[in-house]
Amino acid sequence: MTEFSIPVRIYYEDTDAGGIVYNANYVKFFERARTEWLRSFGIQQDRLLEEGIAFVVKHLDLDFKSPARFNDMIHVFCEPAKLGAASIVFSQRIEAEDGRILVTAEAKIACVNLAEMKPMIIPDTVKEVFKRGS
Repeated sequence: MTEFSIPVRIYYEDTDAGGIVYNANYVKFFERARTEWLRSFGIQQDRLLEEGIAFVVKHLDLDFKSPARFNDMIHVFCEPAKLGAASIVFSQRIEAEDGRILVTAEAKIACVNLAEMKPMIIPDTVKEVFKRGS
């Protein structure tokens, strides 16, 4: 599978009173990496939304190993691990600049018909992107 990453600077707004990244913000960082992974293949989620197609988190497992802190530069990795008919599983992690793993995640993302919020088959155009990126 092809690994993708984005850099993220930790701002004060990302942290708690002690200057450590608040746990829910890691979920946001993982979401950004998946969105940028799609964007790197020319898939814009706003266009999918116009077509009534959305990708939603079905299941998310996080394992916190070490905290990121205010002003750190981290790298958020995203790799497609398993492609299903209506979902994709991503293996993700966040590393410090020195390569230490801070958080790992496995995210199952479902493709849904936005009007009904029910699972739907991933469109062929998007599925091809997943295949190219894996």
